[in-house]
Amino acid sequence: MLTQDTIVTALKAVKYPGYSRDIVSFGLIKDVTVDGSRVNVLLQLTSANPQAAAQIKSDAEAVLRALPGAPEVAVTVNQPVGAAPAGTTGGQNPWANQHRVPGVKHVIAVASGKGGVGKSTVSVNLACALQQLGERVGLLDCDIYGPSIPLMMGLTQRPTVSEREQLVPPVNHGVKLMSIGFLVEGDQPVIWRGPMISKTIQQFLFAVEWADLDYLLVDLPPGTGDAQLSLCQTVPLDGGVVVTTPQEASVGVVRKGIAMFEKVNVPILGIVENMSYFTAPDGTRVEIFGNGGGRREAERQHTTFLGEVPIFTEIREGGDRGVPVVVSAPRSQPGQAFLAVAENLRRRINQPPASS
Repeated sequence: MLTQDTIVTALKAVKYPGYSRDIVSFGLIKDVTVDGSRVNVLLQLTSANPQAAAQIKSDAEAVLRALPGAPEVAVTVNQPVGAAPAGTTGGQNPWANQHRVPGVKHVIAVASGKGGVGKSTVSVNLACALQQLGERVGLLDCDIYGPSIPLMMGLTQRPTVSEREQLVPPVNHGVKLMSIGFLVEGDQPVIWRGPMISKTIQQFLFAVEWADLDYLLVDLPPGTGDAQLSLCQTVPLDGGVVVTTPQEASVGVVRKGIAMFEKVNVPILGIVENMSYFTAPDGTRVEIFGNGGGRREAERQHTTFLGEVPIFTEIREGGDRGVPVVVSAPRSQPGQAFLAVAENLRRRINQPPASS
């Protein structure tokens, strides 16, 4: 018997033209209905390239018609009218310049809609937590203007250069690291325009010896600017993790970050709620920023709530010392909170992507 799950599973065999990724993982399937032996599928592309649309439609129809019972199939492909997405011209494939990072299985962006939500704190602890779970992990700091990964990971040494003229990322706490902070002197500001940021991100991805990694986490600056767009256009991301705090002011901006990922077909792996609450000395739970905003937004977005991280002095102290709390006290309550998020993320990345 045909079901929506059967249809979505079959469509995983349809690759985006020129890429190894399928149309399901790209998030192109927006609706599937089954009425007896009739199957209707709605696809939404971000590219105005008619050749790509025609190829996807043909391949999808062929895959579905090959199912047992030879169902009657109707595949509808919607595209932008008149223009390609920003950053492309003439209806080009929006992923035409993407390349996988050699030797890296999964590239995951850690993002936030606004600053001050503890995104970098989550990034460093998540990287160290995955490493403690037995994964090979790298952490790339893409906040060119305000790099904080060197401080929070307790490392300031410059990367060396290999015989192949590649940067060799320094390692601390078992995690390979790269940041503009390793390459500038002290408090020297980075005053660059967009093209320089884009070029630097490309070099940090492909001129660094990352191999072999299970996960490369990319700590993005807040917002939806040059760094985010450059990353999405340079490498096919396996997904994005969005960090928020519980209050509406933060959650409301998170929606913009999620919308940005959706526009460039990056699946959202889940939401992490940071600074969820703190526990007073008398045991009272104090919710400074409100309650449950991250979980409610995950439900609204039909994505995974990866977990909440309460406020602990140990988390701040670990970042200031360059020893994340997951490393200094993995069995502590804050350490366990980050390890739980890491386990949920690892479980999520190995799940089949959602069909809508």
